[in-house]
Amino acid sequence: MKVLYNIFIFLYSKVIRVASVFNPKARQWVDGRKDLFSQIKDEQTSGNQNIWVHCASLGEFEQGRPVIEMLRATYPDHRIVLTFFSPSGYEVRKNYEYADNVYYLPIDTIKNARQFVSYINPKLVIFVKYEFWFNYIDELYRQKIPLIFVSVIFRPSQHFFKPWGKWYVRQINKATHLFVQNEESIDLLDSIGIYHAKVSGDTRFDRVLQLPDQLVSYPVIEQFKGASSLLIAGSTWQPDEKIIHELILNSKIDFKLIIAPHLINKEHIDAILNRFENYNPVLYSNASTYNFEQRKVLIIDSIGMLSMLYRYADIAFIGGGFGVGIHNLLEATTYGVPVIFGPNYKRFHEAVELKENGGGFPINNSKECLAVFDKLMTNENAYKECASTAKRYVRENAGATQLIINKVKEYIIAG
Repeated sequence: MKVLYNIFIFLYSKVIRVASVFNPKARQWVDGRKDLFSQIKDEQTSGNQNIWVHCASLGEFEQGRPVIEMLRATYPDHRIVLTFFSPSGYEVRKNYEYADNVYYLPIDTIKNARQFVSYINPKLVIFVKYEFWFNYIDELYRQKIPLIFVSVIFRPSQHFFKPWGKWYVRQINKATHLFVQNEESIDLLDSIGIYHAKVSGDTRFDRVLQLPDQLVSYPVIEQFKGASSLLIAGSTWQPDEKIIHELILNSKIDFKLIIAPHLINKEHIDAILNRFENYNPVLYSNASTYNFEQRKVLIIDSIGMLSMLYRYADIAFIGGGFGVGIHNLLEATTYGVPVIFGPNYKRFHEAVELKENGGGFPINNSKECLAVFDKLMTNENAYKECASTAKRYVRENAGATQLIINKVKEYIIAG
C-alpha cells in the first residue's frame, strides 16, 4: 500500500503541473513551491524553537487559528511555522501576523518530508482536520516529534475503516494524539484499536466566539442597509444564487440583499449582476459612489470581510449546500443570526445540530426557502427563539482550544 500511495503522490504532482499550464490556481500551487527549500533553509536556523502548524486551506486555517493564537500567547519564545497545501489558504494568509514563517507544504514524497522536517526541526507539530500526509507522518514518527491532530471528524467511508485499510490505520496510529469533534469519531477509532484520542469539539467555535467583540464597522454596509431588514447570502455558488433570486422575486417581505460569492472572478460576478439586474445591483468596490435608496442588492467582490459582515444580517443564507457541501455556518450563528442552507449538509456536524435545535434550516428548493424566510421575518417570537438558539449553540460548544493547549503543555514547557 505504501508503494501505491507514493505512486499516487507522484502522479498527483504531475497532473497539477500539467494543469498549471491553463489553470491559474494550479499555476499558483506550482509556482509557490519553486525554490521553496532554498527559502526555508535561508530562514531557519538550528537554534529556532519551532512549532509547526499545517492547514490544507483557508477553512482549515480558521479551525487552526485559535490554536495558533493561543500558542503564540503561551509560548512567546517559540516560532510558529504555518504551512498550507492550497493557494486559497496561502495567498490570503501568507502575511498572517501570528506566524513567523508561512510556506506552502512541499508535496508529500519521502524525500521532501525528510528534508522539510530536517530544516524546520519542530518541537511539536499540529495538523488540522483531514491532513493525512503519510510520509510526513512517518518522518515525524521516525524522529520522535510529537504530532497532534485537531478538529478531526472520522467517518465510516474513510480508508481507515475499510477491509483494505490496515496500512492507513498503522499510519494514523503514529500520531501522538488525535482531538476529534464528536463521539462517533471516538467509536470508529476504538473499532480499529486507536485509543489515543479525545473529543474536544471544533476549534472554530472558539474562533467565531471572538467575532462579535471585535470593534469593526463598515459604513458602506450600514448605509446600504439603513432601516431595512437584511439577508446576507455568504459563500454562494450559482445554484444558491438561483434560489436567492427566486426568493427576492417571490417574497412579499421588503428586504435588502448582500451576496458574498465564494468565487469573485469576473465571470461569476458578471453572472450575479445579470441575474439580479432588475434590483439595481451594485459592487462593493464601487459602492461608496452610490445612493443606496434605490439599490436592493449589494455584491461583495473582495475577500476577507464575510465573517464580520454577518453582524449586520437578520438572516443568513449559507452557500454550498446545493453542491459538495455547505460553507461556514458558525460565522453567522455567533451573532445570533438564523441560517438557511441547502440539502447537502449531513456531513457537517454543526448543520445537523442546528437543524435539530432550531437554529438553522435546511431547504431543498426555492419554495422551501421562501417559506422559512417569510416565517422568520413575520413571526417575531419564532425569530427571537431561533436567533437565541443559534447564538447559544456557539457559546455552549466553545472550549476546544484550551483542551488542545493543555495537551501541548505535556510536550513543551512554557518559558
